Amino acid sequence: MNRRLYPAILMLTLLSALSSCATDPASSPVDGSWDFTMSGPFGAVTATVTMVSSGDTLTGSFDLGGGRSWPIEDGVANGGEISFSIDRDGSPLVYNMSATIDGDSAAGTASAMGTEVPWTMTRGS
Repeated sequence: MNRRLYPAILMLTLLSALSSCATDPASSPVDGSWDFTMSGPFGAVTATVTMVSSGDTLTGSFDLGGGRSWPIEDGVANGGEISFSIDRDGSPLVYNMSATIDGDSAAGTASAMGTEVPWTMTRGS
């Protein structure tokens, strides 16, 4: 083999190896559609939650069906840890939510008016 080709072959090999190590920024453990459930005094609250992270900023919404949707506000994502607020249709009741994402499930707490309630999510299909 021609010795002049060695540097080119070495460079191509290195570039190939480096590109296979690159991470996809869209592969955050938070991003995607989630099935949310929280038990409350008037029964279970369910929603389809869509979340997108960009850096440490978390955005998205809770779709409760029937045309009701609550945006995620003040959202923060740090690896598998998330926190955000939900303003219920402009009412004075604001839920402060936090959770840990573990694979395709999440467990967290909702705090409002001095009360904490557990909630869960599983990754939707």
